[in-house]
Amino acid sequence: MKTTSQNDIKEWGDKIVKNLIKGDRYFRKGLVNLFFEGSTIPFLSRTLPLFEIKKLSISKLKFEIPAMIDTLVRYKEKGSYSGKMENNPEYFLANFLKDLNITFEKGDLSELLKNEFQEKRTMDFIIPNKENPKIIIESSFLVTTSSGQGDKSKTECNIKKLIHRYYPMAKFIGFVDGIGWYVRKSDLKRMVGAYDEVFTYHKTEIDCFSKYVEKRIK
Repeated sequence: MKTTSQNDIKEWGDKIVKNLIKGDRYFRKGLVNLFFEGSTIPFLSRTLPLFEIKKLSISKLKFEIPAMIDTLVRYKEKGSYSGKMENNPEYFLANFLKDLNITFEKGDLSELLKNEFQEKRTMDFIIPNKENPKIIIESSFLVTTSSGQGDKSKTECNIKKLIHRYYPMAKFIGFVDGIGWYVRKSDLKRMVGAYDEVFTYHKTEIDCFSKYVEKRIK
């Protein structure tokens, strides 16, 4: 199999996967092991969310009744589970700001709500408040990829222009993280370009963000 540098890593389409299945026996073997025994692989169990890792079991492929019931329940509950505050990176960020004694609000910016109703969007964090924002934060943590990432990045670019128009003293900050962005380089590049500053949820980045926010607020 041809080696690929990290800079060339991108999402594989169906055609690439089919060709690898046909021409590479090691890839075929790895694929079988992934779907049959993936839930027992330590790296995957540490990396993938529980909802995803439970799919990688031979019992699912054998259509065993208990496994099928488990799948139905998980799909029904997946949206609510992912949306729960404690499972959301935004929940971590909210608590982090509270620990720093930094006040914030969520929702619509006042001027955008009044003048750009069709273009405005709900903001994840507005520091210190909607009326006089100094820092506006949007969070995007993705564990899967989708075509909607391109639309999201374009939307953020448009929001940046509106923020600079109505709040020229405010900074538009992005938290962009998750493997879903790693394989969509062009969308990621556009997304990053939409913000004045960008951070991830890595500990060192959080430390940098803390210093940045305290400096801006002071």
